Amino acid sequence: MAKCKAVLMIIGDYVEDYEVMVPFQALLAYGLKVDAVCPGKKAGETCATAIHDFLGHQTYSESKGHNFALTANFEDVDADSYDALVVPGGRAPEYLSLDENVLNLVKKFESAHKPIASICHGQLILAAAGVLKDKQCTAYPAVKPVVVAAGGIWKDPSPISACFTDGKLVTGAAWPGHPEFLKQTLAALSATVQGGDKKVLMLCGDYMEDYEAMVPFQAMQALGYQVDAVCPDKKSGDTCATAVHDFEGAQTYSEKPGHNFALTATFSEVKVQDYDALVVPGGRAPEYLSLNEKVLDLVREFDDAKKPIASICHGQQILAAAGVLKGKKCTAYPAVKSHVVLSGGQWLEPEPISKCFTDGHLVTGAAWPAHPEFVAQLMALLGTAVTF
Repeated sequence: MAKCKAVLMIIGDYVEDYEVMVPFQALLAYGLKVDAVCPGKKAGETCATAIHDFLGHQTYSESKGHNFALTANFEDVDADSYDALVVPGGRAPEYLSLDENVLNLVKKFESAHKPIASICHGQLILAAAGVLKDKQCTAYPAVKPVVVAAGGIWKDPSPISACFTDGKLVTGAAWPGHPEFLKQTLAALSATVQGGDKKVLMLCGDYMEDYEAMVPFQAMQALGYQVDAVCPDKKSGDTCATAVHDFEGAQTYSEKPGHNFALTATFSEVKVQDYDALVVPGGRAPEYLSLNEKVLDLVREFDDAKKPIASICHGQQILAAAGVLKGKKCTAYPAVKSHVVLSGGQWLEPEPISKCFTDGHLVTGAAWPAHPEFVAQLMALLGTAVTF
């Protein structure tokens, strides 16, 4: 059996929320080993993240995001043990670019001609490490002067989702570019995606959980899927507010405002026959979406057609209301257990919380830490594989 590809991520406090979690969980879902490290911190400790979004001001806003758990010790990292390096953006790169140990690590990946994938402000670290000279690259536009001063050949990110590869260097400008960023990172690792020609519908609503919308959305797009995100009474181009749910010492999860999520299709125009699968994120949206008969009819159509339905966290409130859990083995966020049981579902305990289950055409998970299994199990149902 071939050795599993391994990727290292260098992060720090106030790394951009999406820019750390989306590549981290997506690459895990594709079958890679991923370690996230931070100078001065150890495995199991956390980094605070920042939510950067555009809310009508001259520059992006910032609010507090999730807490991201590190998986390895920075001082124990051996570049020879990894096949690629990923550098997220946010505000962390401003001070990480001053850390000689960080810069030396980046230089080791460069000298070994291993892929380096960096997004947004992450290129501040690459510039300080001296690895951008004569390289075509992009970054968040405000980073352009540093890229140029470091000898890089600036590529304008138009649109902001544009990414570029030059040799073993992959660069992107901001988190909307994750699908292309991940696709080019996989290509730099000589990966092949099989069975990526799928069309998936994602059922959204205001205050769905931030990660539970964006991680599967972009992870699936990177595979080549067309993902249509819809919300009742909203149209393509409208946005849904999201919620950041995390555990911060209280008896239940805290809630903070997340990014605004842009819808890509119009709910009233959806036809089930056009899609291969349905994805239902959690958060607070399912509480009221489960009262919407058009939503429930849509879910029943997918179930009747035996098309894959992947639902996570509180999303199972919708499935329970639609009556599609009867006789099914499934899990959910633990507080949703009564919905599952009373609707005739066979409850499976999510131990650990990252555990997911597949029963026939149904995939269920308990919370966003389960995304790697959640996406991987949906990929399996859809016949999609990433090989190296």
